[in-house]
Amino acid sequence: MTAGPPEGPPAPPAPDPLDRLDDPDRPTYTIGQAAELLGVQVAFLRSLDSSGVVEPARSAGGHRRWSRAQLRVAARVRVLLDDGHPLGSAEVIIGLQDDVAALRDELDRS
Repeated sequence: MTAGPPEGPPAPPAPDPLDRLDDPDRPTYTIGQAAELLGVQVAFLRSLDSSGVVEPARSAGGHRRWSRAQLRVAARVRVLLDDGHPLGSAEVIIGLQDDVAALRDELDRS
């Protein structure tokens, strides 16, 4: 009796394409869809892109594609701008808020 090749560990399951629906970083939304969701003008989103606050992905045709995570940042910027903060200050505030949240998470895990 001859032995066949040794069996290795089972292959990992194939990724479920539906998992991408839950990915907050997947660039899904066109600029028009993003503007509609946020209730802002397309020009506002373009200005965030040109200033480097948020850098949406680009489709093969060069069109901006926005992720849910980027839309959350854009919404946070909009609130701060509406409160009278200049764009540069809004960026700093959001960065500091994110740093504090990360430190709190780290402390909670300790």
